Amino acid sequence: MNQIVENQFVELIKIHQGIVHKVCGMYRRDHDDRKDLFQEIVIQLWKAFPKFRHEAKVSTWIYQISLNVAISDFRKESRKPIRVELSETITNISDNQYDYSIEEKLAVLYQAIDQLSEIEKAIIMLYFEEKNNEEIAEIIGISQNNVRVKMTRIREKLRTLMANTK
Repeated sequence: MNQIVENQFVELIKIHQGIVHKVCGMYRRDHDDRKDLFQEIVIQLWKAFPKFRHEAKVSTWIYQISLNVAISDFRKESRKPIRVELSETITNISDNQYDYSIEEKLAVLYQAIDQLSEIEKAIIMLYFEEKNNEEIAEIIGISQNNVRVKMTRIREKLRTLMANTK
């Protein structure tokens, strides 16, 4: 019986590992940090697996746990002192006269996303995953109306942050 459960879990992770990788990528930029976060999420999924009742979609359950672990990890890491290397500081300096390429616009977008709160990051990530308001509400645990309001505010915040970066 235990081997069957373990095989089911491994298969579930294989199928849905993309979700976990996306969450890790949103909350951690360093490759080793992403790997550590991935491991921690899988451990928490394994611990929660026996309690999973299939009332929600598997992907929703994985998103919920992944985001909770990532946000907890992010909060724990944000309490540590920040060390910024000079090269990173230099890449953050922008020239208003410069015509941004698509890659540079994406870099500016990701810099802006990095400045969002944990919950805002989670919502925008799910939005980029083309989840509808109902799915986002279920995963995050807020009402659909609250999702709409937050998305409007997030879009405006991103516009402002990106405009200030250019």
